[in-house]
Amino acid sequence: MAEILGELVPVGGGDAIPLLRPVMTVGRRRSNDICLDFSNVSGQHCEFLLKNGVWHVRDLRSQNGTKVNGERVQQRIVKPNDLISISKHDFRIQYHLSQTAHEFLENTGDVVEDAFAQSLMEKAGLAKPKSSRDDD
Repeated sequence: MAEILGELVPVGGGDAIPLLRPVMTVGRRRSNDICLDFSNVSGQHCEFLLKNGVWHVRDLRSQNGTKVNGERVQQRIVKPNDLISISKHDFRIQYHLSQTAHEFLENTGDVVEDAFAQSLMEKAGLAKPKSSRDDD
C-alpha cells in the first residue's frame, strides 16, 4: 500500500481523499489524480505539489478559481488544517510537518505567490482571470 502523504478532508463530511504522490492534479476529467465530477470544477483545475515536506497548491488557470483560507490564489503553500476551496468545494488539508518542513516554512515564509499575477479584483474573486482556460 502506498504511503499517505496527506489528505484532503471534505468540509461538511465525506470520505477523505488521500494524497499518495508528491504531485497530484485535481479536476473534472477522469485523467486527473483526483477527479471532482462537478460542472463548476475545470477539466484540470489545480495541482498539489509536495516540496521540502510542505504541500503547495497551484491553480491551473481554472474558470472558478482556487482559494486558500478564503483568498483566491495562483500558487500558495498550504499548511496543515488550511481551508482549500476548489471552485465552491471546500477541503481541509491534513498532513504532518517534519522538522525539515518547519525549518523550510521559517526560512521562506508563508506565501510563494507572484503578487502581480492577478489583479486585486481577481484576488477578491470579483473578476475572472484574463487568460482563463477553456473548460472541457
